[in-house]
Amino acid sequence: MFVRAVYVTGDPAQTEAAVRALNSEGRSLLEERPEYRGACVFVDRELGKLLALSWWGSEGARRNSDQVMRERRGPMLEPFAGTVAVENYEVAAFHAVQPPRVGGGARMTRMEFDPADADLFVETFHASAIPRLEALPGFARCALFLDRDSGRGSVGVLFTDRSAMAASRGGQAAARRQDAVKARVRVVALEEFEVVHADVHAD
Repeated sequence: MFVRAVYVTGDPAQTEAAVRALNSEGRSLLEERPEYRGACVFVDRELGKLLALSWWGSEGARRNSDQVMRERRGPMLEPFAGTVAVENYEVAAFHAVQPPRVGGGARMTRMEFDPADADLFVETFHASAIPRLEALPGFARCALFLDRDSGRGSVGVLFTDRSAMAASRGGQAAARRQDAVKARVRVVALEEFEVVHADVHAD
């Protein structure tokens, strides 16, 4: 699968309007496109941040949806959007044990790596990160996103509730340090969000 990630910042007071637009008009637009596999919307209401992910069965389907979404994205996110950044990734790993819940927690870790180490990153994630995450109370699912050419990646972990996410922070800090060394990656950002919507059909 492939993912388009739209990262939006703006006035926290306008966040709810953007969330409603993404969950109604945005979802309707996506569902009309071929090979659409689902969407996620994560929010930080205090700071005024939105992360919206759309999932696609092929890179071509993701690319073909770009024009329609580019034209509609700006008007749909007004008046909230102050900045909008769009990135595209390959889904290098996806592992789910239970459905995420509205109001649950989402942790996103952004990383950089030498493109030559992309396969090592994927192997380390499967062998080390997934088993550790599975053991966490409240773990729902995780995914690894890669842009192999640029050497950028992101790990997303969803929890059934935000208290479970908070309880995992200490242990995950140690695991993150160990796995970053094994995979030869650099952690460049760590963020947490509330789950507004998360519906992905991997098969």
